[in-house]
Amino acid sequence: MKKGRKHQQGTGVRVNGNGNAQQHGEHESWKKLKLVEIHQALNCDPVDIETLRRAAVSEGGLLTDEIRRKVWPKLLSINVYNLPAKPTKDIRENHKDFNQVLLDVRRSMKRFPRGMRVDERQVLQEQLIDIILVVLQKNPALHYYQGYHDIVVTFLLVVGERMAIAMVETLSNHHLRWLPFSVSIMATCSCRDFMDPTMDSTKHILNYLMPILEQVDPQLHEFMLRAEVGTIFALSWLITWYGHVLSEFRHVLRLYDFFLASHPLMAIYFAAVIVLHREKEVKQTECDMAMVHQLLSKIPQDLPYEELITKAHCLFTRYPPSLLAKRAALQSRNSITINCFKAFQAATQQQRPDSVLRRQLLQGRARGLGGPDSQLVLSRDTQPNQAANQLVKMAVWGISATLGAAALAVAQTALDWAPDFFMQLF
Repeated sequence: MKKGRKHQQGTGVRVNGNGNAQQHGEHESWKKLKLVEIHQALNCDPVDIETLRRAAVSEGGLLTDEIRRKVWPKLLSINVYNLPAKPTKDIRENHKDFNQVLLDVRRSMKRFPRGMRVDERQVLQEQLIDIILVVLQKNPALHYYQGYHDIVVTFLLVVGERMAIAMVETLSNHHLRWLPFSVSIMATCSCRDFMDPTMDSTKHILNYLMPILEQVDPQLHEFMLRAEVGTIFALSWLITWYGHVLSEFRHVLRLYDFFLASHPLMAIYFAAVIVLHREKEVKQTECDMAMVHQLLSKIPQDLPYEELITKAHCLFTRYPPSLLAKRAALQSRNSITINCFKAFQAATQQQRPDSVLRRQLLQGRARGLGGPDSQLVLSRDTQPNQAANQLVKMAVWGISATLGAAALAVAQTALDWAPDFFMQLF
């Protein structure tokens, strides 16, 4: 067995130089410390958003879906007690994108967990259609593109329908504004910020890839120029945040932790580190456009994700977009997403913890209801039964550092497919 430190992807399990797992207690201690750090950051007033970003980027990411349900909304500055209403049935009537969305969602079976019952998947697919149509209806400047559903389904599976609407709408107006939001984009490969009417913005973002490679590995950069391979091989990576091209959902979630906590251009830096990771394969390939494109367009499923995330983060720090944009090919276009991101980040710094938001909601309802029955109504509408509340709290945080892994796993399994119910409990 080869020596050297290894990581089991997506689990945070560490392995020592002899290939033997470190003591279970050491791993659990590391995990508990991270849980406590996240919990403390969430309960600061205002929320300690920088600590949450570091947790999402650092090894293991946000660890569980329960934690993601608490942290992802904070990374996007979303009030979990002021979510959009569930879509109504008439959302599909006369919607110009309905037929294309329907076709794409019907073809999305592989994006759902293996072993999921057919009826459960069908319900989620109907919700997926409605989420996309609601976001597009509320934001006429956004244009649908094939691949958008690969992003939306990830949020649906983790946070449920109503939270997914809020998160996807915010994401689409900030991180994804350079995506090719047009039905014909994937067929024509013509170029546009992702959800603009044309692909010019997407082409602009793809143009960052080659300058990153040139800075890190000039020989690889020169080889790809001679091969005239371009950057279209990375298009599907970028416009789906890798959701369409990775077979393991846990790897998709790990990347979403990273991207949500990072600059909108981080997805292209991650594309660069994938190419750099495969440098030997690329150089050993015939210097021909078709051959190199075929190699690079297929992402290996055994990538060292934690290592690549660390490298992408380092490359972003060393070669920030402002430095790369000095290149002639990147000077001519101003990106709405990039220009607005600093203001968006600043806005996330002033969020109240969920405990405060919940208290404000209850107080507001009490004032609105009034009368002797107000407490009874509040109790029925907003308070789950005590046993369920205890279960969820144990599942998410195990607030005491003594909570065992077995208890956490049991509670996590119980809630894996109830994100909407989960959101009602906090």
